[in-house]
Amino acid sequence: MEIGGRETAVARYHRAMNTAIVIPARYRSSRLPGKPLIEIAGRTLLRRVWDIARAVRGTSGVWIVTDDDRIADHARGFGATALLTPAELATGTDRVRAALGLMPEHPDAVINLQGDAVLTPPWVVQALVDAFAAEPGLGMVTAAMRLTDAQIAEMRGLKAQSPSSGTLVTTDLSGRALYFSKAMIPFARDATAAPPIRRHIGIYGYAADLLERLTALPPTPLEVAEGLEQLRALEHGIPIRVLEVDYRGRTHASVDTREDLAFVAAIIAREGELVP
Repeated sequence: MEIGGRETAVARYHRAMNTAIVIPARYRSSRLPGKPLIEIAGRTLLRRVWDIARAVRGTSGVWIVTDDDRIADHARGFGATALLTPAELATGTDRVRAALGLMPEHPDAVINLQGDAVLTPPWVVQALVDAFAAEPGLGMVTAAMRLTDAQIAEMRGLKAQSPSSGTLVTTDLSGRALYFSKAMIPFARDATAAPPIRRHIGIYGYAADLLERLTALPPTPLEVAEGLEQLRALEHGIPIRVLEVDYRGRTHASVDTREDLAFVAAIIAREGELVP
């Protein structure tokens, strides 16, 4: 990446910064066992997420980390690098942390891209990679999408039926997270105030040393109450940079249940493939 024949600062930092994308893929999903191996429109969920990760520039590699040989064998079958980690790890974040010790070259930073995030645009993942280039010393970064009035109404309706669906985030004026919640935040006491309402996108970037520190900390009260592990960082005073991203007209969704498969397939048929 050059401008006027000179390499940009971001390009120089990408060259020096070793940022890996890690895709945790667990076989034993309680709601949808074997989820990474299920096909949607001719490609497995895992292959779709790997294709998205491979479209991102400036990374040192893409790694799939799993607890099951069936997933590892499938990943290697389409050319991915797969690492086996213990089945008893509690979260995908713990699995990403375990993968760091198995990599031949320890990365400076790592992007945690969930194995069911089949509709996460590559440019959203790219934004997190670029954030480490633009902000040396960055510890933790995630993404959020500002909702339109129509999307806010849709989210309220969704939560009336399923209160735990969808996560919202509020930030300070510099873009640092103040709080994540399953509740509709912020509350607008005055209907004319119209504060920004942002839906959190469940993708994270960590400096490697911070990830090691964070996963060594015990669960915290708000984390347990909300069921949101990112609150552990906030409760321990670890700042999280929130990037406001644009889906460019694409629909945000992931796969949690069998019913989601048809929903996601319909989105792909309507909007086209993110990565050919």
